[in-house]
Amino acid sequence: MKKTSTRLADGRELIYYDLRDDTVRDAVDRRPLDRTVTTSEVRRDVLLGDSVAIASHRQGRTYHPPADECPLCPSQGERLSEIPDSSYDAVVFENRFPSLAGDSGRCEVVCFTSDHNASFADLTEEQARLVLEAWTDRTSELSHLPSVEQVFCFENRGAEIGVTLGHPHGQIYAYPFTTPRTALMLRSVAAHKEATGGENLFDAVLERELADERVVLESEHWAAFVPYAAHWPYEVHLYPKRRVPDLLGLDEDARSEFPKVYLELLRRFDRIFGEGEPLTPYIAAWHQAPFGTLEEFEGVSRDDFALHLELFTIRRTPGKLKFLAGSESGMNVFINDIRPEAAAERLREVASS
Repeated sequence: MKKTSTRLADGRELIYYDLRDDTVRDAVDRRPLDRTVTTSEVRRDVLLGDSVAIASHRQGRTYHPPADECPLCPSQGERLSEIPDSSYDAVVFENRFPSLAGDSGRCEVVCFTSDHNASFADLTEEQARLVLEAWTDRTSELSHLPSVEQVFCFENRGAEIGVTLGHPHGQIYAYPFTTPRTALMLRSVAAHKEATGGENLFDAVLERELADERVVLESEHWAAFVPYAAHWPYEVHLYPKRRVPDLLGLDEDARSEFPKVYLELLRRFDRIFGEGEPLTPYIAAWHQAPFGTLEEFEGVSRDDFALHLELFTIRRTPGKLKFLAGSESGMNVFINDIRPEAAAERLREVASS
C-alpha cells in the first residue's frame, strides 16, 4: 500500500491509498473554493447523559446529484470533483460538510473505488484489503488528535438509510467523547468482570454464539453470527476470534482473511430478499475501544473491549422497511419482527455456490 497526502483547494486534507507503490499522485484541485466554515458544536444532554452534535451548516450539503455531477467520482477534464486525480484505488478526505469539526472532532469520507456503479460487495479481495488498511491507518492517525476520544468507521448504503450520494463510500467519525453505545458495552463488561471474578464478557458472548444455531459463517480467524437479542430484522456481528481492542490490533492472519469473509457476508445480504429485488440497504459499523484511560468504567481497560463489526439492514421483507416507531424511538426498546434463528438460517441458505 502507498499513502499520499495532499490538500484540496479549501485546505482540507485528502489521502490517496494505492495498491501500487509506484503510483504518483500530484494532481492539483483546480476548483475555486473558499475555506470551509463550519458551525459544529457538541452539547451535553444532562438528563440522558449523552451528547448531541449541532451542525446547522449541513443543511446545504450536496443532495442526490446526477451521476455525471457526483463529487466522489474522479475529476475528468473540466468536470472537477472532490478527488483531483483522474483515477484512484481508495481515497479519504475531510468532509466538506462535517457533523464534527475542530475541538468537536473530525469527519472524513472514505471512497472505496472510483467506479460509481459498484458497491463494496463488488470489490476484489485486494481492493477490500486496501480499504481495511485505510480504516486502520485513519484510526491510528485520528487517535492522536487531542480532541478525539473514539474513532468510528462505518458505511451507510441505500437511499432508504438516508444516503445522499450514490457513489460507494463510507465515513469515519472521530468523536471527542465515548459514544453512548460503547459506554453501555463497557459498563456491561465491567459488571460482568466483577461478578465473575475476571471473566471477559465479549469472550463469553462469542463462545456462546459459536455454540448456537445463529452462526452464519465461520473461518479460522473470524466468526459471523446473528446475535441472540438482534435488534434488526437481519443483523450480523462479525468478530475476530482473537480479541483485540481496535483495527490496529489485528494480526496479519486476520487481516489477510478478512476480505474473503466480509465480501461473502455483503453478498449474502444482497441475496436475502431474492432475485430481482433492489440491493439491500444496510449499515456496517466498526466498534472500537475508545482511546484513553476509561477511568469511569471501573476495572476495565481498552484491552477488555472486543473489536467487532455490526452489519444490519432496515428492510424486513421485500418492499417493506423496519421503521423506528414509538417504542424504538421514544423508549429505545426494539421490537424485532424476525426471529434471530430464522434470520441466521436465511443467511446460511443464500451462501455463494
